[in-house]
Amino acid sequence: MKHAEFAFPGPLRDKLVAAILRGEKTSTTGLVAEYEKYGEELPVVGERELMIDSAGVGVAVLETTEVRVLPLSEVDLQHALDEGEGDTSVAGWRAGHTEYWQGDEMRAALEDPEFTVDDATMVVATRFIIVERIG
Repeated sequence: MKHAEFAFPGPLRDKLVAAILRGEKTSTTGLVAEYEKYGEELPVVGERELMIDSAGVGVAVLETTEVRVLPLSEVDLQHALDEGEGDTSVAGWRAGHTEYWQGDEMRAALEDPEFTVDDATMVVATRFIIVERIG
């Protein structure tokens, strides 16, 4: 079973995993560039993944319920709200995600120290549900 990993291991992943387990986070957004870099296939509706925490321990099985590939400029308010990170506007959501995607960890992961996002950056907006809790 594929792994669902949110952010990089550490405090942000722990926060996101906890929000998912509380039912506050039901969507996520990834960069198409990251999938391409690692040769990973995009999520598919009905696919199940083992969500792992920062320690690499599986804590729940998630099922993908919706996948949209779209430019960053087309991410809507409902998706931003459903990310469960406390944003109340698309602008706030985008500012936080831009900071993350243009941060040192992501630039290192993409092996592109100048990586930036803009309106045309393609993203994968995914919705999911918890189908099984582990532990």
